[in-house]
Amino acid sequence: MRIAVTGSIATDHLMVYPGRFADQLIPDRLDRVSLSFLADTLEVRRGGVAANIAVGLARLGLAPVLVGAAGKDFAEYDAWLQNNGVDTRAVRVSETLHTARFVCTTDADQNQIATFYAGAMAEARHIDLAPVAERGGVTLAVIAPDDPRAMLRHAETCRATGLSFAADPSQQLARLDRAETRLLVEGSRLLFTNEYEAALLKERAGWTHDQVLDRTGTWITTLGAGGVSVARRDRPTLRVAAVPTDAALDPTGVGDAFRAGFLAGAARGLPLESAAHLGCALATLVLETVGTQEYKLVPVDLLRRIGRHYGAPAKALVEPLVGDLA
Repeated sequence: MRIAVTGSIATDHLMVYPGRFADQLIPDRLDRVSLSFLADTLEVRRGGVAANIAVGLARLGLAPVLVGAAGKDFAEYDAWLQNNGVDTRAVRVSETLHTARFVCTTDADQNQIATFYAGAMAEARHIDLAPVAERGGVTLAVIAPDDPRAMLRHAETCRATGLSFAADPSQQLARLDRAETRLLVEGSRLLFTNEYEAALLKERAGWTHDQVLDRTGTWITTLGAGGVSVARRDRPTLRVAAVPTDAALDPTGVGDAFRAGFLAGAARGLPLESAAHLGCALATLVLETVGTQEYKLVPVDLLRRIGRHYGAPAKALVEPLVGDLA
């Protein structure tokens, strides 16, 4: 299976506030918030949901195709992605706009306040996924957060051409109305949300949990420290615990890492539970690293984590996929 990952390509500006956001919020003044947090550190890193997922897939031995729009400042990032095994030939490079920016502050409780500037991402709506998929031998497209019109266009292209797709609306649910939310989910092979987004998706779409499952093959919901649930119509919901750590540094990109691990496992034919084991292990590795793409994947360490937390049989199922990675 060759996977095309559509979505955002961005530069992350990651800051750490040593206190708690909650201590600065006055409950009866939330309609007039004016706050400033003095951050201790600033890290400027490569990011963007689609790029993060693509890098994760490449590190797990796949050859992902990145589909999105970047700015006139993309050359250095482009070289990094190619050197890390990501096919960037389908990236549209703007002649006038800068690559998107993600500015995020994390507090002592791992809560985050973030702002995203779209920049060149707005040009993603002009990308036609069909020839990209045909040229690259793509059999699954991931529709990750992007320009909303681009996301809807890609979903429609997948349905029209019969290309399997995974819907990952994430932060863009806030920008989608009822009809758009339904169009993005309808006919998806996989649907990714976190726990909050799962509730928001049902509210936006006007569907119950079962009605969502009528329109997608498998609904994967990440639960933070609670792990992940994998739901399918008329089947018991799988629940997989997270891989614990005492060395959490930065939650940015953890969900993207889970998606990369899960998709890599599914692409290689692993059972859904095993794919979730791999996703959770990779997510914890990213949680222990500052920057969404800065982690180093050591196969022996990754397998050790899976074996220690999920048991030897779980490790044995994943080992053929990651054991030979450089």
